[in-house]
Amino acid sequence: MIGNLNHVAIAVPDLDAATAKYRDQLGAKVSAPQDEPDHGVRVVFVELPNTKIELLTPLGENSPIQAFLDKNPDGGIHHMCFETDDVDNASAKLTEDGIRVLGGGASKIGAHGKPVIFLHPKDFCATLIELENA
Repeated sequence: MIGNLNHVAIAVPDLDAATAKYRDQLGAKVSAPQDEPDHGVRVVFVELPNTKIELLTPLGENSPIQAFLDKNPDGGIHHMCFETDDVDNASAKLTEDGIRVLGGGASKIGAHGKPVIFLHPKDFCATLIELENA
């Protein structure tokens, strides 16, 4: 069901400062910031040879990332994203298996313009999992 690791997402309180660290101290290629209002975040992607790191910060006070940062003021790993051939089929199978798919199981369009779903962290070793169409 899962394929390549697409990205690891890190919630950060200051997107500009985090972007500068990866770009200036580590020499990474970093994308321009993009707002994702459907998910309540602003993101940048740090491009690596075999995957990406997504730096994300809240886009407004009602962002789920704000709740994460309230508990973890310095930020931290928020989720891991894996590619899958068909998010909707994955959602149906996982739901059938008793896995909680957040958002009622319906996919949304993610930061890469592809359908995504999120799986409840309590069902995956306390880790929020995102699945994205490959």
